Amino acid sequence: MSTGMGSGLWKDWRLHVLVLITVLVTEAIGTYSFTIGPGVVLLLPMLYALIIGLILYFTPIVKERQSKNAEPIIVLGVALLLAKIGVIIGPSLPQLIEAGPALLLQELGNLGTILLALPVAVWLGLKRESIGMTHSVAREPNVGLIMDKYGISSAEGQGVMAVYIFGTVFGAVFMGLISGFLATVTPLHPLSFAMASGIGSGSMMAAASGSLIEAFPDLENQIVAFAGASNLLSLSTGLYISIFIGLPLTEKLYSVMTRNQKG
Repeated sequence: MSTGMGSGLWKDWRLHVLVLITVLVTEAIGTYSFTIGPGVVLLLPMLYALIIGLILYFTPIVKERQSKNAEPIIVLGVALLLAKIGVIIGPSLPQLIEAGPALLLQELGNLGTILLALPVAVWLGLKRESIGMTHSVAREPNVGLIMDKYGISSAEGQGVMAVYIFGTVFGAVFMGLISGFLATVTPLHPLSFAMASGIGSGSMMAAASGSLIEAFPDLENQIVAFAGASNLLSLSTGLYISIFIGLPLTEKLYSVMTRNQKG
């Protein structure tokens, strides 16, 4: 069955033509930047590609077959990205080791989704959906955790899937825009934003680091190395942070915030 599916994927000429046209159009547009106050917002070809792909998805041009066949291609693209990151990380190992504690502790920054988003979700009237939505950045390992603990049909499961889908569609766009802007408007070092871009999503990391590289081309290798190492750590440790800290903390804060609503 897998052989047939793979064969069908490569023979899906409509998908490959659409991808080729999208790449040619976005590369022809190139990078566009504009200033907001002292900061710079960078619009990269990847952003255009996401928007064009989203528009095409809701047109008759793209059938269900193309959307299904496109899913495994994303894995191939991320694999190439990871291979490039692995090659670049090697020469940058001394710098990564020197920044070791910062790289390890940056994972705790993902807990900010609880402290910032949970009160807003409760204020908006969301119930236990808010636990799934805010306990993490809701990438694949976190979706698996919620599904295992609460089930796919639970309120928590619906919440985590809502954020997962939203992050898949808009996360790379947001990360690409906000990283370049903040790196140029704040006094923080660009490598700190490179570390912050590694939240466990290859597409978000690529968009964020791409904006940083465009703004600081002389730091390209260091940005890719720090973003890649940070993303790898988030993938490997993020699930444990969610299991032992994130999810219990979200449950506790939710119970405190909704205590007067019960009954």
